[in-house]
Amino acid sequence: QEQLVESGGGSVQAGGSLRLSCTASGFTFGDFDMGWYRQAPGNKCELVSLTNSEYVADSVKGRFTISQDNAKNTVYLQMNNLKPEDTAVYYCVAAERGGSWLALYPLCKKYGTEYWGKGTLVTISS
Repeated sequence: QEQLVESGGGSVQAGGSLRLSCTASGFTFGDFDMGWYRQAPGNKCELVSLTNSEYVADSVKGRFTISQDNAKNTVYLQMNNLKPEDTAVYYCVAAERGGSWLALYPLCKKYGTEYWGKGTLVTISS
């Protein structure tokens, strides 16, 4: 069974750092592109970063870095200089290589053949 498990969320003060991890199982990791979405209360589901194109949302550019370790079937999101507006649930997503990614969804949930994790909460206090 395909599964994505996120970890690393938590509560930190503004200016701090967190590293999110997402470990995949049940599918061939190398055949998939990986990405991170986030959703804050009252906001749409926003694409944060992708591995294949090195896409990074303007709102996090220069502060967040995506990386992956194929040997561990894991993708990371290093988040530095965190701001209160980064508070959100962060979701790991896997989609077959070469597929398209939307910058915004109404909600962070499965819409097609992609796989979604259950999310990890990041809370940034001022």
